[in-house]
Amino acid sequence: MQPSVQPSVQSTVQPPIRVALVGDRSPQVRAHVRMPTLLESLRHHERIDLDAYWIPTDDLPAAGGLDGFDGIWLVPGSPYRSEAGAVEAVRVAREERIPFLGTCGGFQHAMLEYARHVCGPADAAHAQSSPDASHPLISELSCSLVGHEGTVRIKPGTLAERIMGTDRSVERYHCAYGIDADFVDVLANSGVCFSGHDDDGAVRIVELPDHPFFVGTLFQPELADSGPRTHPVIRGFASAAAVHAATRVTVG
Repeated sequence: MQPSVQPSVQSTVQPPIRVALVGDRSPQVRAHVRMPTLLESLRHHERIDLDAYWIPTDDLPAAGGLDGFDGIWLVPGSPYRSEAGAVEAVRVAREERIPFLGTCGGFQHAMLEYARHVCGPADAAHAQSSPDASHPLISELSCSLVGHEGTVRIKPGTLAERIMGTDRSVERYHCAYGIDADFVDVLANSGVCFSGHDDDGAVRIVELPDHPFFVGTLFQPELADSGPRTHPVIRGFASAAAVHAATRVTVG
């Protein structure tokens, strides 16, 4: 008698998707208050269950402080308690190719990190935390965007276009700082893709094309009124983190 052959059963157990929410959590920051709702929406509507941990900026740069994470989200809330910690979170995500999302202040500090460690100047400054800087990379906007909505035009063929599924969007802001126009060419010539602009051509979305997922938005997708589903930028980040988790388990 031939032994019976049991059909193979593919495991449906998904690896935990560990995501670091880097920022100084506060009930005064609306994006922070919205985070549980966003995570629940991802779980319920996208079937992506993020195991999210808040990491205060002044806990970084600690050796190994971001080890084992599948995604790093530098959330709004600048000035951060530790600018160095915020910049370190970006550096780890960029160099270790961990999916990264930087929103509002996270966008601004992503560009600080890139300027300091990739293209210069090494002393690139943020006008909010370094008001005496003579020519800051992140400068005060001529017109504050706090509480404003505005059109974002998305560059064809970019990651931003793929994840948002459109070439135009209306987004909500809560910021007063952005990339100084004098530094746009320096960053672009060093590999930054500016994939979203407002109607006047000011940068609103950045990405790194040679990275699995590295996106920064000056607007706050956390504040979007997108119905039961989360903003497509957040969904894209969560999906990239899920891929990273699956790859990490396979390689391990």
